[in-house]
Amino acid sequence: MHVLSFYQFKTISDDLHSTKKRIIHFCKSNQILGTTLIAKEGINGTVCGEKKAIEEFENLLLAIGFDSLESKSSQTNKVPFKRLKVKIKKEIVTFDNLGEFANNTGTFISPEKWEEFIEQEDVILVDVRNQYETSIGKFNSALDPKTDNFTEFKIFIEKQLADKKKKKIATYCTGGIRCEKATSYMRDIGFENVFQLKGGILNYLNQRKETDNTSWEGECFVFDERTALREQSQDGSYELCHGCRQPITEEDKLSEKYEDGVSCPLCFDNRSEQQKSSSRERQFQITLSKSRKKEN
Repeated sequence: MHVLSFYQFKTISDDLHSTKKRIIHFCKSNQILGTTLIAKEGINGTVCGEKKAIEEFENLLLAIGFDSLESKSSQTNKVPFKRLKVKIKKEIVTFDNLGEFANNTGTFISPEKWEEFIEQEDVILVDVRNQYETSIGKFNSALDPKTDNFTEFKIFIEKQLADKKKKKIATYCTGGIRCEKATSYMRDIGFENVFQLKGGILNYLNQRKETDNTSWEGECFVFDERTALREQSQDGSYELCHGCRQPITEEDKLSEKYEDGVSCPLCFDNRSEQQKSSSRERQFQITLSKSRKKEN
């Protein structure tokens, strides 16, 4: 399977509903799965399919008007998505109250120059992702905001960075899109020296080998069935608990609190019996569907 992750902040000239229909029709005709979000401010998504179909999908986005996509390509033996989703949203990445665009972004730092840049003593390195993402991998000197969702990052800025508006702040996230909104917001409220890793962790890891010296530790969480990636976009070692949607290890699966599709050590004590029962029914239906497909 060929996987394409992409985004671009740009006004869509066509009607959003007609753009949505156009993307859905193309994807269904070319057996492309995955998620695409469109809004007045642009497009964001990850899709998978055969190589030729993905190449033609990129051409479709170009024809729609997205001529400067920030994109990352990879290959996997797993099927990253189970279905096709194309949604119209208020924002292509939810941050709230920013306005229509991330048009005041920080200075981009390329993956090749990233390590040298963040090693400077006067640089404060900040992870812009949520704690279930940072728990499995991060740059070892980065501040972890310990947020549950991206909108909480504003609170982190107010509490932890408000007195550092003249300092060099270097940010990074999975693919770069959250940093564009975060750094734009920070510059709008007075931060003077804000930077971001171009293309995010995925771009950085794609250009590194396991033997390279790096301050990155662990794996990068991704929002599909692969769960995590390593250098060169190799599949990682984590799976997703379908009870709480958090990454889990093989060791977690040996716990008495783990039940496939229902719970794991991270969520067992926090999920109600009603929630667990609902998840068991869902897992039963999934198992039944897989069994029927094998019989056919």
